[in-house]
Amino acid sequence: MRITRASGILLHPTALPGPHGSGDLGEDARRFIDWLAGAGQTLWQILPLGGIGPGNSPYMSSSAFAGNVLLIDLAELHAQGWLDATELEPEEAFTPHAIDFARVVPWRMGRLRRAAQRFRAHASAAQREDHARFCAAEAAWLEDFALFMSLADHHAWRPWAEWPAPLAHRAPAALATARETHAEAIAFWKFSQWVFFRQWGALRDYAHAQGVRIIGDAPIFIALQSAEAWARPELFELDASGRQTVVAGVPPDAFSETGQRWGNPLYRWSAHAGEGYAWWIARLRALFALVDIVRIDHFRGFAAHWEIPASEATALNGRWVPGPGPALFEALAAALGPVQIIAEDLGVITPDVVALRRAFDFPGMRILQFAFGESAANPYLPHHHTPDSVIYTGTHDNDTTPGWWATLDESVRQHVRDYLAISGEDIGWQFIRAACASVADVAIHPLQDVLGLGSEARMNHPGQPAGHWQWRFRWEQFEPRHQALLASFCALYGR
Repeated sequence: MRITRASGILLHPTALPGPHGSGDLGEDARRFIDWLAGAGQTLWQILPLGGIGPGNSPYMSSSAFAGNVLLIDLAELHAQGWLDATELEPEEAFTPHAIDFARVVPWRMGRLRRAAQRFRAHASAAQREDHARFCAAEAAWLEDFALFMSLADHHAWRPWAEWPAPLAHRAPAALATARETHAEAIAFWKFSQWVFFRQWGALRDYAHAQGVRIIGDAPIFIALQSAEAWARPELFELDASGRQTVVAGVPPDAFSETGQRWGNPLYRWSAHAGEGYAWWIARLRALFALVDIVRIDHFRGFAAHWEIPASEATALNGRWVPGPGPALFEALAAALGPVQIIAEDLGVITPDVVALRRAFDFPGMRILQFAFGESAANPYLPHHHTPDSVIYTGTHDNDTTPGWWATLDESVRQHVRDYLAISGEDIGWQFIRAACASVADVAIHPLQDVLGLGSEARMNHPGQPAGHWQWRFRWEQFEPRHQALLASFCALYGR
């Protein structure tokens, strides 16, 4: 389903300012939405909303359904009476331009646990009723998630396959005992999810009131150390003990000479097909309850995915294995009706991937940074763009455009100058203009390019397991011209 011609900004909520160590769903998120509306932007693209995993990545979540409780606005919990004002003040101020996960995570989690205790002691009847209503409505995933997180904490986050066998293999008696033993922890996780969904729903409503729609992100894979892999191991390529024999990744590409060994469990597609893709239908239905448009990450994996033996240290010795193909998306269409999906069709794209995307009218992605330095046949060059696509200056996996420009060979820079008829002196904005001028239905600009920031503001570097997802912006980096220029480009190019 095509998206009306529009323009938007790519920014994950963790990158918002705020006094509590990382961006959240509070006042600064609303201020950013106001800024988007003033800049003529009608789309806000985010990264996955699930919890972070190894390397602090939002693409290695412990659940396909739960929200990231680190995004909870602590000021709102104070307004509810569940936190004291003094508890909102860190012992030492957090770094404003980056997330210090080692400090932020325990500090925020400690505040959430205090809030949960006070909710249990002092919540009003209406609040308890709303909480109970949420728990009942989301029980299909929430019960397993809350128990899994409680057990994972209790076992110091050892892989669930290494837990005592009755728990690892979900013996009913062991689960019943665990629910009694860990009742307080289970209640905490349910409370935190209720707060997250309540706050996110209010923020999304605010965005809609300002004419801004949210583009969410569905990672194709989830972490092995996740509630779903533990609760439904038959849906994943795991052995009888719950360990991986093969893992996910991609073959060598521009980002890595040895490919990328992500390590996620692969799906046992025959099991998903056997239940009519019910798990995927539930997953996408839940995500569309949170966002307006979904970017499906690594779309090519649904045509065929790169399967790597778990014993391999790199992605070199993998093989292509067929995915579910059209059957999955036919099931989704039958269950969900017309929805707006963006297919992340980057990497090794074969004709079957293109055919799958076009069969369901999903727009694909075009990255302007990938366009230059080769021949006029490069598909990312604007003269090859088609309306059924989304054009990005770069994504969260790319360097910022100014950072990218600084590392280029002079011959590539000259190709950019010649093709776009530009000087290259303000390359971020010259790329934003080129993206807006494209025939692609949607143009998305990372906020780092709007602010003209270099490599210090890069969000992620594929293939490097640590040191990423930390960047945050500061309001003083904004200039009045940023908003005015974006608004003028939208008017000039009909976005």
